[in-house]
Amino acid sequence: MAVRAAVLPAIGSPLEITGIDLPDPGPGQVRVRLAAAGVCHSDLSLSDGTMRVPVPAVLGHEGAGTVVSVGEGVTHVSPGDGVVLNWAPSCGACHACSLGEVWLCADALTGAGAVYARTTDGTDLHPGLNVAAFAEETVVSASCVLPVPDGVPLTDAALLGCAVLTGYGAVHHSARVREGETVAVFGVGGVGLAALQAARIAGASKIVAVDVSAEKEELARAAGATDYVVASDTTAREIRGLTGKQGVDVAVECAGRAVTIRTAWDSTRRGGRTTVVGIGGKDQQVTFNALEIFHWGRTLSGCVYGNSDPARDLPVLAGHIRAGRLDLSALVTEHISLDGIPAAFDNMLAGKGGRALVVF
Repeated sequence: MAVRAAVLPAIGSPLEITGIDLPDPGPGQVRVRLAAAGVCHSDLSLSDGTMRVPVPAVLGHEGAGTVVSVGEGVTHVSPGDGVVLNWAPSCGACHACSLGEVWLCADALTGAGAVYARTTDGTDLHPGLNVAAFAEETVVSASCVLPVPDGVPLTDAALLGCAVLTGYGAVHHSARVREGETVAVFGVGGVGLAALQAARIAGASKIVAVDVSAEKEELARAAGATDYVVASDTTAREIRGLTGKQGVDVAVECAGRAVTIRTAWDSTRRGGRTTVVGIGGKDQQVTFNALEIFHWGRTLSGCVYGNSDPARDLPVLAGHIRAGRLDLSALVTEHISLDGIPAAFDNMLAGKGGRALVVF
């Protein structure tokens, strides 16, 4: 059956909105009709080669929709069920999974190398980060779908699949922010906005949002920021000035740029924690000297998928949503159609992009 999708024909090429032939689900697979998909900066990283995926591919890794049909052996969802797509399903058997670190599963992305559909002229297509959410419908492994929690609309649930799990997890699982601590969040995109809300939920006493754009201040404050700093050469000094010259207890970097990582580190108090969420390229080299590592006693850590376990964390997030503590609509600056995805990518490349949600 033919559906429309956003196809990446080659690394560095523009996305093409075109028809693809999508097969019926095989054993252990689920066919999903998308309700919404988030346009995430990670998709841009896939399209420009920062993260390598087999191409041609249908991108989109953050989405939710309704089950159309299921293949043999699938029992945890049924046609008509609302589901959240999980782009990094854990295998349960590798070393990381045996340690309970399912976000580091060695086999999480093996599905991205499979052929899951074809263009109308017969060219093989790969499913981006497993789920190929930039399409009217997709066919995924059953391990890539989780039931939508009660009380969460499908369009909002799309954001749970990446931005919210990542931002919330960075604060609660990686940095482990405690009540009364001070937090700085670098980058007010979808993940950054989720991190700001998570810091507020954690009871942070001061939450500083940092971004290159002054226009994002209103969004940041609505998400929980108590202070806003426009990024510059003096950012670390400004943050120390807001925290009694100490620096914040926790800095969460969501941009993936060497200068931002270094500034986040410099903005953290002695003995504090700096968590890097943003995905940077190999050319983004960050330098520290041995003396400062000893002297400052800070912890610098990476963070994959918010160190989250979707099966464990989605019900927790749903509880925050139902209680009004977490507002998913605040993460979205623009609603677009499938045809609007190429323009949204252009905006991100130009540094103008907000957080777009594709509504099907």
